[in-house]
Amino acid sequence: MNLPEELKYTKEHEWVRVEGNIATIGITDFAQGELGELVYIEVETVGEVVAKDEVFGTAEAVKTTSDLFMPLTGKVIEFNSEISETDGDNPGIINEDPYGKGWIVKVEIQDETELAELLDNNAYLELIA
Repeated sequence: MNLPEELKYTKEHEWVRVEGNIATIGITDFAQGELGELVYIEVETVGEVVAKDEVFGTAEAVKTTSDLFMPLTGKVIEFNSEISETDGDNPGIINEDPYGKGWIVKVEIQDETELAELLDNNAYLELIA
């Protein structure tokens, strides 16, 4: 299973890449595998501050729909145009490249202390084992 060491993870199967005060967020390789073929990603929170653990969007697969939970309190500043229905309309890129082109949102971090609550790749691996 692909679990990049430089990322942080949540118990709800999101990953976080921090660069300065910007966090890029997506769902893990494990999560996309469990969901199956993704057909639609909905994010209507661009421009809003979303609190840690609140729903920021949904991921719809062929057989199920799952909420997406915010790993850190932050202002959603960008939704990946590659997966947006109005732009690229290619949510399957998450299945193909969950940690690269398949990112979902970028947020401006509001509370950096919340980073300490995220899991490293070893703790996440134990969670899903």
